[in-house]
Amino acid sequence: MTTRYLLRLPDPARARGPEPSLAFRAESAEGFAEELQDALRRPQLFLRWRALQDDPENIDEALAVTDPEAAVTGEQDDLMIRLEVRTCLPSSVLSHRLRMLAGSHWELRDVR
Repeated sequence: MTTRYLLRLPDPARARGPEPSLAFRAESAEGFAEELQDALRRPQLFLRWRALQDDPENIDEALAVTDPEAAVTGEQDDLMIRLEVRTCLPSSVLSHRLRMLAGSHWELRDVR
């Protein structure tokens, strides 16, 4: 079942995760959407994160799941960015990917 998440990046310039090699690089709403969509569809972000962990073999494999059909759109709204995510991934996986990409600089606005 696909779930729709409405997210907000209130200050896009600060929407960068704690590890620069994993963090968002985008400057535009479309760029943020593309990077998040890629992180949900493909395992590369998770694999890079796991390789940085002290005990990579002891990481919960449930965090590695992907959704090749995930879709993310973004739009600029004044100074903030709104993202709409449609995915069958659990919210815990979405949150984990967002923490890698944006740190704590994102907000969940709605889930349907």
